[in-house]
Amino acid sequence: MQGVARATRQILALATLLVAAIGWEVRADEPAAPAAASSNPPTSGPNSLTPDEQSAGWLLLFDGESLFGWQPTSEADWKIADGVISVSSGEKGLLATTNQWADYRFKADFRAPASTNSGIFLRTPLVPSDPAKDCYELNIAGPQVSPFFTGSFVGRQKAEAVELSDDWHTFDVTLEAGRCTVKIDDRQVLDYTDPAPLGRGHIGLQLNSGPVEFRNIKLLPLGLKPLFNGRDLEGWTVYPDKPSKFTVTPEGELQLSKGPGQLETTGQYADFCLQLDIRTAARGLNSGVFFRSIPGGWWQGYEAQISNTYRRGDRAQPIDFGSGGIYRRQPARRVVANDMEWFRMTVVAVGNHLATWVNGYPVCDWTDERPPSDNPREGLRLAPGTISLQGHDPTTNLLFRRLEIAELPTR
Repeated sequence: MQGVARATRQILALATLLVAAIGWEVRADEPAAPAAASSNPPTSGPNSLTPDEQSAGWLLLFDGESLFGWQPTSEADWKIADGVISVSSGEKGLLATTNQWADYRFKADFRAPASTNSGIFLRTPLVPSDPAKDCYELNIAGPQVSPFFTGSFVGRQKAEAVELSDDWHTFDVTLEAGRCTVKIDDRQVLDYTDPAPLGRGHIGLQLNSGPVEFRNIKLLPLGLKPLFNGRDLEGWTVYPDKPSKFTVTPEGELQLSKGPGQLETTGQYADFCLQLDIRTAARGLNSGVFFRSIPGGWWQGYEAQISNTYRRGDRAQPIDFGSGGIYRRQPARRVVANDMEWFRMTVVAVGNHLATWVNGYPVCDWTDERPPSDNPREGLRLAPGTISLQGHDPTTNLLFRRLEIAELPTR
């Protein structure tokens, strides 16, 4: 028996060396938790996305419970209660998204008395100096408070006047290049074209004077273009010396099996919004989406993880960083997706800030403060790089579809 045990240890040691030699990333040895073991974010009610919204690519900017993905720019009494962000006093300033956006459709509910003067800042720097020049300030104010009443762009264009109560109302904004349209409660009140369009910026909720509340804050990225044509691997580089296999199914989906290996875009991207649908063919599989990668490098990029397993039935305890986690940097704060079900992942990279969503729920928000490096595995990479899909190991078996990307402009 001692000889058998010794031989077993030797085989395990040899396997470990082999794994290290070929570059596999070892998965945690815990079993996958069943899909129903823990609740997922709601799909109805305030601060939620319906299944159709998730599929379309809508993103929650406010999860209804925390200020994850937000940063205050001044000392103010921003608070959350009953699924509502509110503020009433403090130093004037913004509660701004940590992320920056370019073209999008944006929705938010707001509530304020007629005496309040507040707003939502679009494509804004964290500290705007002139709303008529360096951002778009969508005002919330009664006509007795500001000539740019609710729905107007301050310093740019007045909205069509509508009579509003002190109850909840909904902004629905579409911002594409230099044109912006604004609806309040499904009624269009503004159609503005900027002769000198701003490129990108944060979204900010303003404290100016008086109390204001916000909820149901969500965004749909616009301007995405296909990376995969659904017919063949045009625009992608295959490494035939690796075990991974990449095929296009009759349904127009990209199937990745076996591993290790990778499928790499021929194009390179620096700042972008990437969305794609993913489906694992079995439980407990491991893969990843690499970005800003060294062209031709072997898994040398930032990695948005694909792993839908979690510990002890708790989706807040992902195994191996969890789907949407930035591998080796920040784990997903929640495992949202289920194995063997389609889910949509969003990756946004702007400068040294990286953020991810799974089925529209924000799971990672990370700023890379490491010293610069050509290799994102070793330090901050801002330069363009390729995007690649990872064949992790011989068990790999995944499907991808609707791979789309929008490159983000500089300000």
